[in-house]
Amino acid sequence: MVVQPIVAGVVTAVVGFASSFAILLGGFQAVGASPAQAASGLLAACLAVGAGSMWLSLRYRMPIVIAWSTPGAALLASTGAVEGGFATAVGAFLVSAALIVVAGLFRPLGRWIAAIPQPIAAAMLAGVLLQLCLAPVQAVVQVPRLAVPVVLVWLVLMRFARTWAVPAALVVAIVLIAAPVDAGWPQLAFTAPRFTVQGVVSIAVPLFLVTMASQNVPGMAVMAGFGYRVPLASALRVTGVASAAAAPFGGHAVNLAAISAALSAGPDAEPDPARRWIASTTSGVAMICLGLSAAVATSFVVQSPPILIQGVAGLALLGALTSAIRNIEGEAAIITFLVTASGMSFLGVGAAFWGLVAGGVVHVFFSASRTKEKISAS
Repeated sequence: MVVQPIVAGVVTAVVGFASSFAILLGGFQAVGASPAQAASGLLAACLAVGAGSMWLSLRYRMPIVIAWSTPGAALLASTGAVEGGFATAVGAFLVSAALIVVAGLFRPLGRWIAAIPQPIAAAMLAGVLLQLCLAPVQAVVQVPRLAVPVVLVWLVLMRFARTWAVPAALVVAIVLIAAPVDAGWPQLAFTAPRFTVQGVVSIAVPLFLVTMASQNVPGMAVMAGFGYRVPLASALRVTGVASAAAAPFGGHAVNLAAISAALSAGPDAEPDPARRWIASTTSGVAMICLGLSAAVATSFVVQSPPILIQGVAGLALLGALTSAIRNIEGEAAIITFLVTASGMSFLGVGAAFWGLVAGGVVHVFFSASRTKEKISAS
């Protein structure tokens, strides 16, 4: 039946949107976006995700789901404002998109990114996510009347219906806040990009790396687990172009979906693997429709206690943090995690970049030492 994959596609879009749009808006606001610019960025990201999912699914007849970079949004939230404000962030979004396209055109670059030791990549991601994942605890202390019911609903549904845990927690937060929201139509707001060294090093390069290492590479693995060999080079070119098109309107980055891909690529979406592309195509259409709620979503976030929104975002990212921490192993990864989680800024460059540098240096140092020991022993 055609109905089954269509329903699966709608669920994929709703879960992907509801579970992480607060993270996205929080990231935009952290790097200086106004409410109108944040709403525009959310709409642009939805359009890029929808167009990318439909194009790749129809082109290759595979359930290829595109998503915005949730770890990338968390990176923005942890980086904070840069000199030049949101215009500098938009310039960095364009540079990151260009790097993704280059990775699709120059295949060795994609292989080099994939060759970053998994423990170091996981440690950088864990360091980025840590502060957001502490927010639920802080919210319970600061606004217990609002936060405790949200956390309890999340906890119960994590036990009985994990897929809906974060969306249900968000609904509870909306009901408890009961703030009037702007129900108007969202508008794409153009922001002239500003290119600076600080923006490139603090935002563009870490955004590119975290999107590749934490989204595209796992996304390929998830699809392979369901028997699909995604054309990575083509997917990178499409998502890079889509990211570049969304960037001037505030969208940061889109990529292969990892977790939500399983909702459209698995047997629950459609028993026949050859027909599951219907689910991912539907998810693209549904995501574009959900983008029309960007103004409402942004209005809600703006009027909510910031710590509560951060708390909901933290609940949504706990699974990603758990997975990342499990993969941390060795001195280099620990140092990467500590430097990134410190939130330090040096020479105007954020902690994520320095964490990767520190971990890479330690990794090379210990690798060279072990090589010398082996040579001496032989």
